[in-house]
Amino acid sequence: MMAYAATFSLVTQVLGLTLCLLSLCCSAFTPQDYSDALEKSILFFEGQRSGKLPANQRATWRANSGLSDGSSYHVDLVGGYYDAGDNVKFGLPMAFTTTLLAWSVIEFGDSMHNQIENAKDAVRWGTDYLLKAATSTPGALYVQVADPNADHRCWERPEDMDTPRNVYKVSAQNPGSDVAAETAAALAAASIVFKDSDPSYSGKLLHTAMKVFDFADRYRGSYSDSIGSVVCPFYCSYSGYHDELLWGASWIHRASQNSSYLAYIKSNGHILGADDDDFSFSWDDKRPGTKILLSKSFLEKTNEEFQLYKAHSDNYICSLLPGTSNFQAQYTPGGLLYKASESNLQYVTSATLLLLTYAKYLRTNGGVATCGSSKVTAETLISEAKKQADYILGDNPAKISYMVGFGKKYPQHIHHRGSSLPSVHEHPERISCNDGFQYLHSGSPNPNVLVGAIVGGPDSKDSFSDDRNNYQQSEPATYINAPFVGALAFFSANTNPN
Repeated sequence: MMAYAATFSLVTQVLGLTLCLLSLCCSAFTPQDYSDALEKSILFFEGQRSGKLPANQRATWRANSGLSDGSSYHVDLVGGYYDAGDNVKFGLPMAFTTTLLAWSVIEFGDSMHNQIENAKDAVRWGTDYLLKAATSTPGALYVQVADPNADHRCWERPEDMDTPRNVYKVSAQNPGSDVAAETAAALAAASIVFKDSDPSYSGKLLHTAMKVFDFADRYRGSYSDSIGSVVCPFYCSYSGYHDELLWGASWIHRASQNSSYLAYIKSNGHILGADDDDFSFSWDDKRPGTKILLSKSFLEKTNEEFQLYKAHSDNYICSLLPGTSNFQAQYTPGGLLYKASESNLQYVTSATLLLLTYAKYLRTNGGVATCGSSKVTAETLISEAKKQADYILGDNPAKISYMVGFGKKYPQHIHHRGSSLPSVHEHPERISCNDGFQYLHSGSPNPNVLVGAIVGGPDSKDSFSDDRNNYQQSEPATYINAPFVGALAFFSANTNPN
């Protein structure tokens, strides 16, 4: 009997150890994997840089570009980021990218460890440009460099660009409250990032944010109506400008704790969308992000009047969680959040950041999300965010990582001019506008690996076409990566939701 008991005990121990090992091996990624992905997700931004590259540039296949941007208009608009796979500097997505990079650092910078300076450099590359755009000409905000229609007719390296570098601005006569308020949000969020490490720069960012916000609020109108022919259909402001005004005011309030912005939110919130539920957070629509940002004040019990934002934050979060009464999101058979056939992963990465940020606010203040009659804990939100992050990194039916340079299998033919054409260091001779198309249509892998780039991603059935011509799936963008920086920082330090 004792021998049986000993054998049973041994079997139990072995079974327990096996289950333990299984749980370890079946967690798709280790903290080191997330750290690696974090480093790469930030490195991507160096491949998107416009302007004069610094001595510590790590994406060394790139070189200086756009060095005369703005000069024909007697302004200095050198710098900033190309939005995606082309050579245009679009102000609305660039500002949104910068806001979300800053938010990632604000919430999860403590988990970035040796990547924190690289992350702050990525923020600063955006804000240095946005400061120029906001302060070069009194009463104006420069919101775009290059004619996208002309740019898209060419396939050429940014270093070779000879397409028109037209400059577009909004003003009192031609307002752009959406792009101006998003610029204010970016500058204000970044001012928090640099508050301790560079107080004078932080002060300049916040001061400029306030001026730009005042301009956005005073001269109301959508930039799509003012300069529609060059921003539509690329980055048309489909949601209007009300969401950006509330978002911008919320960020300036968070950065400054100035009571006048709190008063603005309280008196204008209902007009600007506080009562609306919206279920996509993107460069166009800021409503879910604003709700979660403002819910922090309610959860910390500093603003009881913001209970409305907590309730709407719950509605957004519950819409993403299968099994809750508010659930309404669509998922692929493999479990990926699915919103659109074009550049779907932008909605996945932004939702992931919101899930984790809200989970942090709930955890810090002992709160839960209310989904109908059920209560949902922070751990459930983290678990859902982890599923989405892991899918992107390769835990999916196709067993492909949608981050270039991460994992064993990743997209080789991304829709990106600089990455698909030979580097200027390898091929110093100019490649003209039309000569570049042979590289667009080539079946060869991109010669320059745009490390860290997250592409548009698979379709609603988890199918992905690694094809340079299929820009809907194969084109990366700065605003896909920006929120994922925060998510990866979190998971590099917290792989277990509990």
